[in-house]
Amino acid sequence: MKNLILFMMVVAFATSIQAQKVSFKVKGSDTVLPLTQKEAEVYMKKNSNASIMVTGGGSGVGISALLSGTTDIAQSSRSLKLDEKMKLNDAGKAFKETIIAFDALAAIVHPSNKVAKLTREQLEGIFTGKITNWKQVGGDDLKIVVYSRETSSGTYEFFKEHVLNKKNYASSALLMPATGAIVQSVSQTKGAIGYVGLAYLEKSVKAIDVSYDKGKTFVKPSVENAKSKKYPITRPLYYYYLVKTEKTILPFLNFILSAEGQKIVADEGYVPVK
Repeated sequence: MKNLILFMMVVAFATSIQAQKVSFKVKGSDTVLPLTQKEAEVYMKKNSNASIMVTGGGSGVGISALLSGTTDIAQSSRSLKLDEKMKLNDAGKAFKETIIAFDALAAIVHPSNKVAKLTREQLEGIFTGKITNWKQVGGDDLKIVVYSRETSSGTYEFFKEHVLNKKNYASSALLMPATGAIVQSVSQTKGAIGYVGLAYLEKSVKAIDVSYDKGKTFVKPSVENAKSKKYPITRPLYYYYLVKTEKTILPFLNFILSAEGQKIVADEGYVPVK
């Protein structure tokens, strides 16, 4: 009898522990991906009952996953489009938006490229295909090879709206499935140019200073310049989630927005919210 009671107590204890387990998924923007991975890693070390699965794919992919119920949080480098809001509303899925950090986009070229600064108009000309050779903007006589993210990327859309003045990318632009692929391709191609979030900058590529006042002043892409708003190509980074899952997700969100979480934001190369 004693053994039976002990067995039942063990089962009850195990069941209780299992009930406390918290698991959820985060999916979407490749720009936000490294930040979420680091935040989740630290959070899970501090909360052994938490299990967070983090994947990329692009902002559009994350938002579609939120609509289909295959992710709990959509990480996005752009705000929701009107049609996405309507789909959520039509499906009766009340949602919330939280800005977890800010980011700046940097145009990158091969380190050997002598061009170190470009105006917004020159960037527009390059990415829309009007400027096709580096000698047209002070560089060597070398064909420009344009790399861009895929259309499902929030970064693709933000760059199109805020740098290309809503004009279409050149038909010759090479669309890459992930930001890391752009960095790798630009680092291996002398005539290449692409764009990435600050967190992806590394020594294998060179970041371009940009001017939004027709060449009067050029600003280097950096966390400091993004934070002071001197650098013009900055944007908020979002989490979207359904209200019905808020109780599960809120502790993780609160951690990211805490002093410790925002220090991770800065350490990972993003701009803190606070």
